[in-house]
Amino acid sequence: MRIAVFDTHRHDRASLEEANAAFGHELVFLEPRLNAQTASLGAGFPAVCSFVNDRIDRAALEQLRGGGVRLIALRSAGFNHVDLEAAAALGIAVVRVPEYSPFAVAEHAVALVLALNRKIHRAHARVREGNFALDGLLGFDLHGKTAGLVGTGRIGRAAARIFHGFGCRVVAHDREPAQELRDLGTEYVPLDELYARADIVSLHVPLTPATHHMIDAAALLRMKRGVVLINTGRGALIDSRALIQALKTGHVGAAGLDVYEEEEGVFFEDLSDRVLQDDVLARLLTFPNVIVTAHQGFFTREAITAIATTTLASVAAFERGEPLIHQVRAEAVRAR
Repeated sequence: MRIAVFDTHRHDRASLEEANAAFGHELVFLEPRLNAQTASLGAGFPAVCSFVNDRIDRAALEQLRGGGVRLIALRSAGFNHVDLEAAAALGIAVVRVPEYSPFAVAEHAVALVLALNRKIHRAHARVREGNFALDGLLGFDLHGKTAGLVGTGRIGRAAARIFHGFGCRVVAHDREPAQELRDLGTEYVPLDELYARADIVSLHVPLTPATHHMIDAAALLRMKRGVVLINTGRGALIDSRALIQALKTGHVGAAGLDVYEEEEGVFFEDLSDRVLQDDVLARLLTFPNVIVTAHQGFFTREAITAIATTTLASVAAFERGEPLIHQVRAEAVRAR
């Protein structure tokens, strides 16, 4: 099947071409993000492949459908950038990659904790300038601390096992508690109790209307003073302006952000020769106790191989008229 691959980066092309040896699709790689202004590039393709920072609203979907698109294959787990109601009304199927490497994202979340706690980013910069003093680099033992996990899907469960390995107490919140984590000693608690008890709060839930800005000013105030906040989920889980205020007062001790609510047009781009136009992101980058990474939590060899293979397999199943096991339906999202 002919597939228009939007928002293509070098690693996308390499992984998709390698995986496509087993499928034989015709891949056409396009640099622009998929949105209402660029959707016309999908004309003549029965399928398009999209990434997380595309904006597939009703206007984009109408353009795609008018051009003959019948399938949108998301090479991501997240689907909040797609108007699923409009897609269903237009007869466009949407598939995603629900699991690629939960270990990749979980390990990145814990790496952010370690780097923030032991000031690795600051120590690295210092020694390169000949400063070998230890002032300002004091951290704490992870052993014995309480890690609070909001969401224990595949990634959250992987993170829990890692934190248990460090000797942390682990508390979690999820509508569907995982028995395997309970067997490890994880305690499931209400969200407010998690905020109050956790030294580290790590977010592992999808972005839905119910979770948008779940970490707002009120939620931050319910957390321990000095809490380490980690977000490898979706940027809009956190109200960034509220986070800035909590960092300024010292209520949040450190923040590790692999995602940002206005990352579209910034993340995955080289803007090193330009002035950053996002004032909120620019302010976050001024804090010495904040680490921002550009949505790279998923970025391991194993993960991008799995993403490419799952995406192309879904397109092949659609082409053969087989059930789409990774289809995302509006009614299923509404039921959450």
